[in-house]
Amino acid sequence: MFNEEIFNFDITNIKNDLAIEGMAISDEDITLFKQFANEEIDMPHLIKTIKDEII
Repeated sequence: MFNEEIFNFDITNIKNDLAIEGMAISDEDITLFKQFANEEIDMPHLIKTIKDEII
């Protein structure tokens, strides 16, 4: 299990860093990464979901 407070702090920093580069993370992306961090989904599922969003 991971520390939710640290995760939220890191996501804020990541969002800010990506915003500087003209990129954004959606709430759906955050949910997906939380599922991965909680071991609710595995890496192949994470990659497939991201690919499906792009197409």
